[in-house]
Amino acid sequence: MARPKIRHIAIFARNPDELAKFYQDTMEMELVYTKGPGNSQYLTDGYVTLAILPHKLEGSAATGLNHFGFSVTNSEELRRRLADRGLEEPKRRPPDRAFAEYRAVDPEGNWFDLSEGGYEEPKAQAKAKKPEAVA
Repeated sequence: MARPKIRHIAIFARNPDELAKFYQDTMEMELVYTKGPGNSQYLTDGYVTLAILPHKLEGSAATGLNHFGFSVTNSEELRRRLADRGLEEPKRRPPDRAFAEYRAVDPEGNWFDLSEGGYEEPKAQAKAKKPEAVA
């Protein structure tokens, strides 16, 4: 099995549009997927995908890092390894999620995703719901 690689980081932001524009303007990141103004914005530097997710006060997480994602060749093997360590079994992500198939947790409670499909292209089921990209 190939070594898993971190390819996706997600942060909560009070203003995802403004933060996405900041990363586009200052770091020359490319907007690759959006759920529309005020919603999730996905940018890339050509290798890592940065998901900027909308934060709401009634949400359960603070602003900042939410989760990161590994690109893997065999999620079944990694799910077995996690179970062998006594960790909670990774949960299948909803079909409308554009990138990762599973959400897992490390021993400290940090969330991470497992994606066999990668983070370069949104999956077909999510792509069908993709709105026009925001400039």
